[in-house]
Formats: sequence, C-alpha cells, structure tokens
Amino acid sequence: MNKRWLLFSLLGLIVILFFAFDLQRHFSFDALKASHTVLQQTYQDQPLTIIGIYAFTYIAMAALSLPGATVMTLAGGAMFGLWIGVPVVLVSATIGATLAFWAARYIMRDAVQNRFGDRLETINNGLERDGAFYLFTLRLVPAFPFFLINLLMGLTRIRSQTFFWTSLIGMFPGSSVYVNAGTQLASINTPSDILSPTLILSFLLLALFPWLGRWGIQRAKTHRLYARWPKPESFDRNLIIIGAGAAGLVTAYIAATARAKVTLIERHKMGGDCLNYGCVPSKALIRSASFLKQAKQSASLGIKQANIDYDFAEIMARVQRIIKTVEPHDSVERYSKLGVEVVKGKAHITSPWTVEVNGKKLTTRAIVIATGASPIVPDIPGLKSVRYYTSDTIWTLTERPEQLVVLGGGPIGCELAQAFARLECQVTQIEQGELLQREDTDARTLIKQALHDDGVQILTQTRAVRCEIVNTSDGAIPQVIVQDRRGNENSIPFDAILCAVGRKPRTEGFGLEALNIPLSPQHTIETNNWLQTIYPNIYTCGDVAGPYQFTHTAAHQAWYASVNALFGDFKRFKVDYSVIPWATFTDPEVARVGLSEVEAQSRGITVEVTRYNLNNLDRAITDEAAHGFVKVLTLPGKDRILGVTVVGKHAGDLLAEYVLAMKHGLGLNKILSTVHTYPTWPEANKYAAGEWKRAHAPKRILQWVEKFHTWRRGEKSNLDINNTDR
Repeated sequence: MNKRWLLFSLLGLIVILFFAFDLQRHFSFDALKASHTVLQQTYQDQPLTIIGIYAFTYIAMAALSLPGATVMTLAGGAMFGLWIGVPVVLVSATIGATLAFWAARYIMRDAVQNRFGDRLETINNGLERDGAFYLFTLRLVPAFPFFLINLLMGLTRIRSQTFFWTSLIGMFPGSSVYVNAGTQLASINTPSDILSPTLILSFLLLALFPWLGRWGIQRAKTHRLYARWPKPESFDRNLIIIGAGAAGLVTAYIAATARAKVTLIERHKMGGDCLNYGCVPSKALIRSASFLKQAKQSASLGIKQANIDYDFAEIMARVQRIIKTVEPHDSVERYSKLGVEVVKGKAHITSPWTVEVNGKKLTTRAIVIATGASPIVPDIPGLKSVRYYTSDTIWTLTERPEQLVVLGGGPIGCELAQAFARLECQVTQIEQGELLQREDTDARTLIKQALHDDGVQILTQTRAVRCEIVNTSDGAIPQVIVQDRRGNENSIPFDAILCAVGRKPRTEGFGLEALNIPLSPQHTIETNNWLQTIYPNIYTCGDVAGPYQFTHTAAHQAWYASVNALFGDFKRFKVDYSVIPWATFTDPEVARVGLSEVEAQSRGITVEVTRYNLNNLDRAITDEAAHGFVKVLTLPGKDRILGVTVVGKHAGDLLAEYVLAMKHGLGLNKILSTVHTYPTWPEANKYAAGEWKRAHAPKRILQWVEKFHTWRRGEKSNLDINNTDR
C-alpha cells in the first residue's frame, strides 16, 4: 500500500476510535470544571510529569485535528497559572499545528497541486511572497478554526519554518486570553462566556491591525517618494504615454475613447518594433520565401515545372512596401483624428507629474511607460569589426548574402534562418542550447527537421567565441569561430551575421534613474499586479514591463494600464496572464497556449495528453501539408484544457479556438459538439477532442448497449452462449 494512504488510514482510524469510545467527553468543559481541583492538586504534587503529559496530549490533539483545543487551553490556565500556562500552551499548540501541517502536506499536497496546480498558481505565488503575513492575520482571530488553517496551509508551498514561527507569534494573543480565562475557571459557566462580542470585535480589530499597518507603511513610503517633487495645482492632461509601439498605441486609443486628454510621445517611428522591424516585415519576408518553396515543390501539386525568376532586392522592397501599407493604421494622422496629441521627440520624465519633450514641460495626472525593447548584441570579441545585423537592421539588406550566420535559436532566429535559406542563402544557425527551448521535444524535433530540409546547417550546444577577418587571395573574408560543448573550435565564413539572441527592455535615457524606479532581475521595469511602478501614478506596459515580449500581450496590458491610470482611484484591475498564446511562424508553425508537457512535469502537475496527427486531416492532405500535430493537455479523466501545442500549417490560427475555450472555461466536449466546416484546418481541433472522447468512452455501458442491440436482433449474446455451453 502507498505510504501516504497508510498514514492517512492510520490517522483516520485513530480519529474514528476517539469518537467511537466517546473520548471527547474527557475534554469537555463540564469535565474540566468537575476535575478542576484534582488537576490542580496533581500538578502541585508532580509538576514536571503533569506538564509533560499535558503537552503530549495537547500536541496529539492538535496534530490529529481533534476537538477540545479550547478546553485544553483553559485547562492549561487552570492548572499552571498564567505565566507557566501561556508558554506551555503556546509551544504545545504550535508543535501540534506543525505536525498537522506536515501530515496534510505529506498526504495530500502533491495530489492537490497536481490536480489544481494551475488554479492554485496565483495563491502559491501570493503565499510565497506574503504567506507569513496572511498566516499571522488568521492566527490573530481565535474564533477561526485553527485546525483548518493547519491543514489548508499544508497544501500550499509555504515553508515549514515560516509556518512554525508565524503560528507561534500569531497565536500568542488568543492563547493568552484563554489561559488567563482558565485561571478564573470558577467564574466561567460556558466557553462562550470567554468570547464576548466585545472580545471578538477586539480580535477582529487586532487582525485588521497588520493590514492597516501595512497600508499605513505603504502610504508613508509613497508620501516620502512624492515629497521630493512639487505637485502641480492643475494638470495640462490626464495621461502621457511614452512610446508609440503596440502597447503605447493601444493605451492612447483607449484613453482617447474614454474622452481623456492624452499625449503620445514617440522619438522614432510610429508603430514601434512590430510594424517597422518585427512582426510585419518578418511575415512579409516569410510569405515571399514560402512562395519560392511552394514553386520548387510544384510537382507535388501535379505541376511538372514552375520557373521562378526573382530579385532579392525586389523582395526586400516588397517588405518595405508592406510596412508602408500597414503604416497608416499606426500613423500620427489616425491618432490625431482620434483625439490623441502626438508629439515627435525624446521624452524625459522630470517628476511623477511632469515630462519634458522638445524643451517643453508637460504636466499630467498619470504616465504610462511603453518604450518597448531593443535587440541584444552579444559581447563577442571582433563582432563589431564585421558586418553584423540585428532584427532591426536586417531589413536594410538589398543584396542577398551568399553565406548568412544566424546567432540564436529562438523564434526570431528560427523564422529568419528558414526564410533566408528558402531565398537560397547558405544559412548556418548557432545556438548555445537547443532550438525553441520553451517548446516540447516533439515540437522542437519537427522544426529542427524542417529547417534542416530547407538547407539550414544547425549547430546546437555551440557558442560563438569570436569573429575575425581572414585575408585570402579572394580578399578579406569575415568568419566566426564557434566552440562546441567538448571545447572543439571551428570557423564559419560569412557575408553577413544576424544577431537574434533576444531583446532587452528599453529602460534608459528617459528619467527612470532620477526617480529611482527599480528594475526587475530581467531588467524590465518593476511593477505590481496593476502595472504600477513604485509611483502609483506611473504605469508601464509592453516589452518594457514583461513578462512576455509579444505584441498581443502588449496590447492586453495596455487596457489595464490605461484604465487603471485613468480610473484607478475608484476601481483598479489586476492584469490577467491566465491564458497567453504565442506562435513561432516557421513552416510548420508552432503555436502554444497554457502548459506544455515539460512545464507540467517541472511544476509537478499531473496531466493527460491527447494527440491528433495532422496526417489524418483531409484538408492537410489536399494542401500537401499533412504533417504536424495537435496536442492537448487536460486534467486526468476530465475534459478541462490545461494547455495546447499545435505544430503544422496555420497552427497560429488553429490555436484561437483553444484560447477562447480556456479563457471561458469550455472543455473538449464543447469543442467536439461544435460544428466545424468541412474540409477546413480547424476540424483538427474537433478531431483532437474526438480522440479524447474515444479514450474516455464508457466501456461498461457500451458493453450493455451491444447486448441490447444483439437482443433486438433476436440473437444470443456471447455471454448467453457461454452460459448455454456450460
């Protein structure tokens, strides 16, 4: 038998026997009153023995969550008096509570966390951060069932040491009151006489005190922060937004819609990284590269030959044309028509209420920082002496590099490595770890194979150690020296090298330092759950806020930042990261929402995996794209979706249905019962739900249904035949 269940059974048996033999009668208030004199006399005769027996009994009762703690505490006062009774009771109660805490943790925590880990994530994070504070508050109210606190805390991730010492301190006031009451046992008729309404109110106020104290301390800190800066008597505007990328634009849009007076400041290009250097140009390039790939595979579509003549410079010109086509959506003209004051210039925050731009000081009630992120240029010796690009500057290429080195195996590196390889560049991709490390192994394997099939030479577990220029008879040739995990070095020549090793938040140059606004370990601006910095009227959103660097999460955060900045004095909203999707636009695409298998395993969450292979999907077969899969993670035995990974054509589009389902609590049964157009790619979602349903078919019921149909045909079932043979 499982050790946990053995312990649970043993403890359960002890509790059952306790009630079966009516042992609780010995721990009743009447029994205590009746034996008061005897107990006092016994203690006088053998003080140490009685203290030991009392402590052992109290610890056992608290550990087993048996009723009688109130009477035992009164007995401590009645026998030992106040000065000895309080420490004996307090230590005994704390040890017993900790044993109950450990028992609940050992027996049930893993099962609870595995089953409800995603729902408990917020609670776990809160307890890891402020667990002692919450526990201390609960301990100050003796009217609250302490045994429930012990058991429930055992199911969380709060540290045992924190639980013990916080309980010891938190139970002191209540224990003192009950022990003191025990010294006056003769004048007490019932335990309820102790907890008068006035005393209960006093305990509640005592419990509120830490919260009031915390609020007061925070108010004092905030007041001290603002004391350095003179506050204007009136403000020119309601909101100033620094940065006109996705986060800043959505913030401005919402603020203008709410009829606030808002100023948007951008020092470079409207639309930010996504429009000018990221999503839009990369997808335009991928589209052209994909067409070339399709043309080369024309035979698979029954077309004997498709001759394609293209010019690399024209493809890059198309990328710029696409940017220009999308540009009006993010333009100064559009936002000016919406009522937003758009200012071109470099913003500098000079106080919590003032921003300087172009030599002019602007005053505002609130500020939203949405300055985005910029590419990381790795510190590789010799890199700056060669022709290197980032995801911001690669779009200036007009001549195709014959040999391109891509540093980085994340989404940007993989997308661009594949695209340039399809444009007939010799691409070498270098990654210190593995490609797309945040994805599951099965997804990474498919993408790695796809890149390899397109001609990308992939070097994982390899790092670039230096760049150098070698003079040859053909001229000066730049090359990068790489080192594998065994320490072996190799040189790779190139015409261009692309740095795609990540992006860092833009946090410098606009006044954060003067205001002492702290940064997180990830170098994002540190915020609370409402996207506020240490100054409650200064907010941040987008890449500079983290924890995600996606355009759609930037827009998602922008709603919270704008609404909280404008209406936070009356109602605030915590930013919701519960369902965040993302996609990597390689071919095939990789799209995911919620948990992956690796994450579930690392967090100790038990999941059931349902998989549908796209080689069975009719539309995928007709499109000559029948490869990839839909993988759904659910609670064991339940259809509740915990995470989805889709690898294949249109994976990013297929994921939307699962995002909707997870956001609104719809399970696989709901997806299965939804009519999907045939033949389309989204049918894969229904078939994945069907795979789950098939695995959970009610086998016993189906056996009886089979017998019913056999009976309806007038035949004997196999069971009847077997009985007849006997």
